[in-house]
Amino acid sequence: MRKKGLNRDRLSFLIITLPALLLYSFFYIYSVILGFYYSTTDWNGRSRTFNFVGLENFKKLLGNKAFFNSVTITLRYALLMVVFTIVVGMILAVSLNSVKRFKTAFKSVFFFPAMISSVAVALIWDQVFIRALPSLAPMFGLDTIASPLGSKQLALYAVLFVNLWQALAMPTVIFIAGLQTIPDELYESSVIDGASMFEQFRFVTLPYMVPTITVNAILTLKSGITAFDYAKALTNGGPARSTMLVGIKIYIDAFGDSPKFSIANAESVLLFLVIAVLSVIQLYISSRRGVNNT
Repeated sequence: MRKKGLNRDRLSFLIITLPALLLYSFFYIYSVILGFYYSTTDWNGRSRTFNFVGLENFKKLLGNKAFFNSVTITLRYALLMVVFTIVVGMILAVSLNSVKRFKTAFKSVFFFPAMISSVAVALIWDQVFIRALPSLAPMFGLDTIASPLGSKQLALYAVLFVNLWQALAMPTVIFIAGLQTIPDELYESSVIDGASMFEQFRFVTLPYMVPTITVNAILTLKSGITAFDYAKALTNGGPARSTMLVGIKIYIDAFGDSPKFSIANAESVLLFLVIAVLSVIQLYISSRRGVNNT
């Protein structure tokens, strides 16, 4: 009787999960496999016929200056995002964790940007940069303030600022969760020993936060490498390709005026492999942290 009930539970579980499994397999696993296949062809995304070319597309990318330029821009963007996320996120987490009254309200305010669509955020800040910022010029005694989105030197940093404005919420929450795992007895002992606030942070908080910092750094690095929507909505890769992230280059190669769909798939495959490696590292660190905690 018990075995019959167990089989019925398994059948119910299979029926419930089967639709989601089929949708995931078709829209993700099948698409990924198809992307790998198209990266070994010469398909332009429009013609009905195409030829198998093997690794030819990957060889072309090795000599493609535009692709390496976008990789360089993406790496710079991702590394800056990691640095600012760790530093600013830690400062916000320590500040919010020390708040005694209205702690939930303050956390909600800082988490609010994460609840808005990234494209909506980009469009809002686009209007801030183009309309609101120049109107502030008289306050600083200037005739006008040019939008940073039109500057080759500043456009990438403007996109990074908008990304950070929204993306800081989740790392800050993770940092707060990490801070709350530190035993209060350690801070009490450090106070008795005469440690200053900076010394408490350096010798108590920071060592305990290393695993959390590592996880946040990898998550942010992955997010920076795959960044697309902010730069697409704000600059579309301009001006003068100064914000041409890999994600935007893949999009333009795949759906531009003269599409190179197979090349775009080869670029996507390389990006996929980088993210896969980072994901494996993240899982390894997370599992090691779990073992250490037990």
